[in-house]
Amino acid sequence: MFQNLSEKISGVIKRLKSKGKLSEKDVCEVMRQVRLALLEADVEYKIAKEFTDKLVERCVGKQVLESLTPSQNIIKIVNEELTQLMGETYSNIKIASKPPTIVMLCGLQGSGKTTHAVKLALNQKKKMHRPLLVACDIYRPAAIDQLKILASKINVSVFELSNQNPVDIACKSVDFAKDQGFDLVIFDTAGRLQIDKELMAELDKIKEKTNPAEILLVVDSMTGQSAVNVAVSFNDLLDVSGVILTKLDGDARGGAALSIRKATGKPIKFIGTGEKLEDLEVFHPNRMASRILGMGDVLTLIEEAESRVDKNQIKEVTKNLLNDKFDLNDLLLQLNQIKKLGPIKSILSKLPGIQKQTQTLNIDDKHLDRMQAIIYSMTSKERSSPNLLNSSRKKRVASGSGTRVEDINKLLKAFESMKKFTKQFKRNGKGGKKGLFAGLNF
Repeated sequence: MFQNLSEKISGVIKRLKSKGKLSEKDVCEVMRQVRLALLEADVEYKIAKEFTDKLVERCVGKQVLESLTPSQNIIKIVNEELTQLMGETYSNIKIASKPPTIVMLCGLQGSGKTTHAVKLALNQKKKMHRPLLVACDIYRPAAIDQLKILASKINVSVFELSNQNPVDIACKSVDFAKDQGFDLVIFDTAGRLQIDKELMAELDKIKEKTNPAEILLVVDSMTGQSAVNVAVSFNDLLDVSGVILTKLDGDARGGAALSIRKATGKPIKFIGTGEKLEDLEVFHPNRMASRILGMGDVLTLIEEAESRVDKNQIKEVTKNLLNDKFDLNDLLLQLNQIKKLGPIKSILSKLPGIQKQTQTLNIDDKHLDRMQAIIYSMTSKERSSPNLLNSSRKKRVASGSGTRVEDINKLLKAFESMKKFTKQFKRNGKGGKKGLFAGLNF
């Protein structure tokens, strides 16, 4: 999402580093370029101007310009101000003191409310809550069916009532949740193509009757500056408690993420980062600022790995790798775990110093699929002993996997390189030299 903005801001700051000592004129010119980058990212003009004016005020100080590393000080200030612009600290779901906690999702039609109601239910289910999804959208064709199909994938119950109005459905769902022991109720409300009095009156009535702990506005980040206008309108009428930004995996320019907090005073609580139901992240302003400045986001990557990968499988694979028992079965397990983390470019973009390279590298996620297909086309003996793969066996595997013999050779070469690399580091560690495994007990 922030690719263009990140590239432009990083380019501007890179020019600062090459200058050494900076003048006030240098700083003003840099901030002018930053403002242009923000405007191109669809940040509202007034917000962009206030932001860069504040940066100039902080950066032209004597302590910054006369320091030994003025460019690094400016990067630090930009990072801090970006974080403050987006909300400083992260904000999660506010849990009611007496269950159930009621969360009402609202927004325009097509913003992704139904999908993100289910994503939110899964997110909270992993935190040991027992969520109940409520089908309050009785107007859009197949809305209830969509909610039920998605909810079945994560084994979460859906409350629905035919021939009832959304306000009654919401009220009765809360009573049902209390009786059945659900501690979290999520309303999937109806949307419209545009804001109208009828929609707002219905949402306001649901709010009045159920007193939700959270009113979360679901906003499509692809709509750019209009997403901010929608957020302001909903907030004025409903006093929302937070925002869920959707489709941040697309080519949105990022203006919504940078503007909504400033325009509404309400935090972005979650961001949708993909099509899978697991692709919902808690929004951390400081981590997003680091991504924009090309510094990566290792903490989010670690959290994703901890929640998605099978720790026992990884432990077993690592043990085999270190004990020279690593085979193609282990490699297949590794590939399966990597795919759980999402697209390769998304993974690499969270690593410091690699974000820019991901835009130029020809990284094809289908490459992992081909590697898996090749291994699946082997016999169990061939996976355990890859040296059995002679010419005729490779031709059979290539035919079975829809690949070429050259692809199989590349896979085997990469496999051997991985084993050789591990042996080398393990040997360096045992020899007392600095190595990847130095100081670890095996």
